[in-house]
Amino acid sequence: MSGVLITGANGHLGRRLITALHGKVPLRAAVRSPRAAAQLDGFPGLEVVQVDYTDAQSMTAAVDGMSAVVHLVGILKEGAGNTYEVAHEQTCATLVAALEGRRDDVAVAYVSILGSSVHSANACLRSKGAAEEILLRSLARATVLQVPMVLGEGDYAARSLAVRARKALSFGFRMESLEQPIYAGDVTQALEVATTNAHGRVLLGGPEVLSRRSLVQRAAAVLGRETRVVSLPVALGMALAALLERVSANPPVTRAMLGVLDHDDDVPSEPAAAALGIIHTPLDDMLRRTIAG
Repeated sequence: MSGVLITGANGHLGRRLITALHGKVPLRAAVRSPRAAAQLDGFPGLEVVQVDYTDAQSMTAAVDGMSAVVHLVGILKEGAGNTYEVAHEQTCATLVAALEGRRDDVAVAYVSILGSSVHSANACLRSKGAAEEILLRSLARATVLQVPMVLGEGDYAARSLAVRARKALSFGFRMESLEQPIYAGDVTQALEVATTNAHGRVLLGGPEVLSRRSLVQRAAAVLGRETRVVSLPVALGMALAALLERVSANPPVTRAMLGVLDHDDDVPSEPAAAALGIIHTPLDDMLRRTIAG
């Protein structure tokens, strides 16, 4: 292998993947800003490049000499100048353009969200689905990993779950919705496999399916605590998000975000894991690793 390019390399998954591959293969980490590049200072000898993910010339230079690309660029919430279309569809289209002449030779792995589809009513999931189609239609060696809630040490999802689990009384919207959390290390292993073999679209769920209420209570049990979980109507959350969208240019939560979080995740977990050659980290082990600290 001549090298792996990781886009969005300063994120939690990006840094985990760099740790897993560092010293095994030549790595090039792509980020958007000097601030993002500074987050990778802890990796001696790592090649870090600053790119514009929607500029073909910039991306062409980034993929030059690479035999694999792991594309981790994406957003859950739209912001000023950073829409779902730009972050998902345009970045994937630009990557395809940058690989002109090598589309049959370069392995590309893309992280998406369970439930993503061009037919989804949710703007984020619909945009992710469109981005998937761009890659799968254009690249012979593409792998799209649709994943559920990813729990990793120090990441936002794990911190949020830990906060809820430590409360005697925890509130949330539609806590009956189904979650299928997966350990970040398992996703990293799957991405490493995808840098050498193409698998098409893979629905990579976690080892267990349980309600969000049960997940919070399971996390509390791992911490040696008990919590009472109160479920609020998701319509209330949507109304609040709509209000925030009207009064703020950068609301903390949007209706599209809530729609993604409210989606039920329930897919067969073992076929995808077997195809990728990974073994799921059990849920309680996952929780001990990510929230007990």
